[in-house]
Amino acid sequence: MTRSVYVAGIGRGDGRQAVELGMMELLSRQVGRVGVFRPLVHPGPDPVGELLRARYRLERAAARGMTYQEAAALQAERGLNELVTALVERYHAAAGGYEAMLVLGTDYADTQLPAELTLNARLANEFGAAVLPVVSGLGQDAAALLAEVRNAHHAFASLGCQVVAMLANRVPAEAAGAARGAPDLPVPLYVLPEDPALAAPTVAQAAEAVGAKVLQGDAAGLGRDVRGYVFGGAMLPSFLPALTEGCLVITPGDRADLVVGALAAHAAGAPPVAGLLLTLGEHPGEETMALAARLAPGTPVLSVPGGSFATATELSGLEGRLTAETPRKAELVLGLFDTHVDAEALTRRIALAPGDRVTPMMFEHRLIERSRAERRHVVLPEGTEDRVLRAAEVLARRQVCDLTLLGEETAVRKRAADLGIDLGTGEGIAIVDPASSPLRERFAEVYARLRAHRGVTFELAHDVVADVSYFGTLMVREGLADGMVSGAAHSTAATIRPAFEVIRTKPGVSIVSSVFFMCLADRVLVYGDCAVNPDPDATQLADIAIQSAATAAEFGVEPRIAMLSYSTGESGAGADVEKVREATGLVRRLRPDLLVEGPIQYDAAVEPSVAAAKLPHSRVAGRATVLIFPDLNTGNNTYKAVQRSAGAVAVGPVLQGLRKPVNDLSRGALVQDIVNTVAITAVQAQRAGREDREQEHGEQEAGT
Repeated sequence: MTRSVYVAGIGRGDGRQAVELGMMELLSRQVGRVGVFRPLVHPGPDPVGELLRARYRLERAAARGMTYQEAAALQAERGLNELVTALVERYHAAAGGYEAMLVLGTDYADTQLPAELTLNARLANEFGAAVLPVVSGLGQDAAALLAEVRNAHHAFASLGCQVVAMLANRVPAEAAGAARGAPDLPVPLYVLPEDPALAAPTVAQAAEAVGAKVLQGDAAGLGRDVRGYVFGGAMLPSFLPALTEGCLVITPGDRADLVVGALAAHAAGAPPVAGLLLTLGEHPGEETMALAARLAPGTPVLSVPGGSFATATELSGLEGRLTAETPRKAELVLGLFDTHVDAEALTRRIALAPGDRVTPMMFEHRLIERSRAERRHVVLPEGTEDRVLRAAEVLARRQVCDLTLLGEETAVRKRAADLGIDLGTGEGIAIVDPASSPLRERFAEVYARLRAHRGVTFELAHDVVADVSYFGTLMVREGLADGMVSGAAHSTAATIRPAFEVIRTKPGVSIVSSVFFMCLADRVLVYGDCAVNPDPDATQLADIAIQSAATAAEFGVEPRIAMLSYSTGESGAGADVEKVREATGLVRRLRPDLLVEGPIQYDAAVEPSVAAAKLPHSRVAGRATVLIFPDLNTGNNTYKAVQRSAGAVAVGPVLQGLRKPVNDLSRGALVQDIVNTVAITAVQAQRAGREDREQEHGEQEAGT
């Protein structure tokens, strides 16, 4: 049976789109196939529907019932029952094949429908949907808000709805705490505070609102948040102190001095502006515009024909919108939702049982949940790399872990400002410059001591530890960070070599290896080793298999190990097959508790019908989850073939065998790849912390 949740408002201005996004995230964590249905729509595009489709890789856009105009006409002609019947039929047609449905209620915006709340309640009942009413807290104190929440709950409950929780959105900070303590509601009340960054429009949205022409600026610049407006009319010495961070400068287009001054201030980072909006249809000459482009590449410069006052009037009250083009706002919403909504309790109240399938998105969601459960600190050496900065913003907004970015602070902050990224202060992101950090002397002493047998002196070590990869690795060794992720702009060797020299392998581990989590449409497989060891011998291959099984189990994949070869069972011979056969025997002797099969071909490992013919009595064949390749050539090519041909999401490489987690990135890594790898590193750090505590406890007991 398809379980559905109906997100319903009681009026306009409640920012319900944020709640709809949060609920889609919650549903997607639990089941593999979630559909979206909007009973009534306005003509034209559906920004939130497109956002959900893009972000959650939906097979199709949100299904639609009918337009408000059609609904009003049908109700007027045939009555409410006929309208409800038609919408119920369309809902069930859309829900077929989905495990859960998210229903987006009406928006109270020029709908021409009487008793709109009653219609939402009736539809929710007929759909068999649990209802999550949303109340706006904008401008309300705690007492007024709670009164409205109680009234809304009574309204839906009295109409027979299954109200699973109440949600107050856009609540002023001073009212949020008191509102959460409401004692007399029969259902939970979740309170999302108002966040200025979410309400702020982007430069692109401001440009759309006034019909501005883009003279220069890239997509990142147009995606910056507009946190305020500064009007340029004074002379430059008076104008510059008025600039504020993230402001959109509105000035007549013939004021070349203010254009150059504002962009020069942005280039110096004092302060970074969102962009410039030039009025009166004027703009500076080519030489000035060329200088502007050099001063602040990517910073938007816009032009409108109207005057400054008229333009300001059009922009007054403009608020940001969630769309597929505002992924940063989506991350902020999800961070708020994760922080202020008890997702586990709400899931139980919806009575949504998790399915057996594990989709790529479900795996990613669970990674984020695991990493946030016991917050860790990860260092990112590539602090000026665009993708790393974007990932850092996502990680901070989702409160995945604390971060340290390495690099010269002015350069890091300037690049972040150019990208429209707010790194904040004291919000879980620190910036450290290895060249000038007081830690450099300490790290040089540590590195010189560790590498003295290689002839490394303090002077040489002092130069080496200024390298971001070495500095970050030493932060991990010295307990100043719990893990490190690098490789977006550095080679694998540049990332791994410092770890070998400084962190070294765990006791009893003979080799550092790697795995990829291969997220297929309905399951997650673990591939090893596809990134580090070119041609492991039998002993090393067995070690890789045992480590990979432990990594799989740590991330919720039940390990059933297939030792891959070009033959299955006793069907083949040769040095390569014998190596795999010997490694399989070693795994069985060292870890008799593990399920392992080998040598075995890939198809026999994962396809039950092939397994039934080749190894009918095997407990692994046809059901393998951990696939160990005989060499790097086979493993690397196979993971890339599956990734590209089967559309799998490859998360990794994840290094295993080190005392503390250091992970490498592909130089083609996407922002989401970096986010996933940092989350994995944080989870590995949680495990390393537990192991350290257990070892310390054991040593204390031995001492007594």
